[in-house]
Amino acid sequence: MVYITLKQLRYFDALAREQHFGRAADACAVTQPALSMQIQDLEASLGIALVERTRGGIKLTPKGEEIATRAQRLLNDVRNLIDYAQHAGGILSGTLRLGVIPSIAPYLLPPLLPLLKEKYPDLELYVRETQTQPLTDELVGGKLDVLLLALPLKNPDIETLAIFDDRFLLAVPKAKKLSGRVRATKDMVEGDRLLLLEEGHCLRDQALTYCSLKQVDAVNTFGASSLSTIVEMVSAGFGITLLPEICLGVEGRSREIKVIRFVDPEPSRSVGLAWRRSSPRRDDFLALAKLIAAAGQASLKRGALALHA
Repeated sequence: MVYITLKQLRYFDALAREQHFGRAADACAVTQPALSMQIQDLEASLGIALVERTRGGIKLTPKGEEIATRAQRLLNDVRNLIDYAQHAGGILSGTLRLGVIPSIAPYLLPPLLPLLKEKYPDLELYVRETQTQPLTDELVGGKLDVLLLALPLKNPDIETLAIFDDRFLLAVPKAKKLSGRVRATKDMVEGDRLLLLEEGHCLRDQALTYCSLKQVDAVNTFGASSLSTIVEMVSAGFGITLLPEICLGVEGRSREIKVIRFVDPEPSRSVGLAWRRSSPRRDDFLALAKLIAAAGQASLKRGALALHA
């Protein structure tokens, strides 16, 4: 009879993701020999080779690829079982690991966190802020429970829920002369130096898509990983940018910028939640979505006040 352990599956799952014994051992907080021995035991139990050792790391065999997919599915089922047991007592209780993208976190978390604390005092919240692709990988891999990000997110293993639309506005230096109550157009963007977040940020891709910019010669993305940095550069006269409306209450204060709405149809992004389809915590995420909607309205209201200040 073949016996395998969850520990072996966890170690192999880490090795499949990291493609390197040393990094996989670090991810599992064990020594490399200990991880390697568990992988060898797993191969011996299954009677197949799972990995090929290469000079730069490892490569999964064809059967190893299939086992890795099945192992991840089993591990997620185990996590879901534990989640169900730990959170069966009430909505948004126990631990929640929330991933948020950088173009949302500074603007929605300040109004959201006090609401969560007040309504669900038993919730133990952990927040991870990074770009969409790493968050998605960590969600599928079971390291995160739910994501707050810009949709759509295409993955058959992930369910999503749109919560509200966040319109884009054009930010220009305050010294820039504009006639009357002008509204922004694509031509205004194409005729100036466009400052955007560095590659990997979905906000950058959304702006380029709206502006129909196939080539990026006039786009500066060098090293900018926060909207605050971009706004400072616009304020100093180094270019223009597109800003999401939820950020105006923060980024529009005491800055030498003008913010202009676009002509209809205004560009926007959909802000929402994403979670594993297999997760038993859908009711938790729907409750969280209601609070995010309230926090979003608060952020948009502050943005409107900043826009008309």
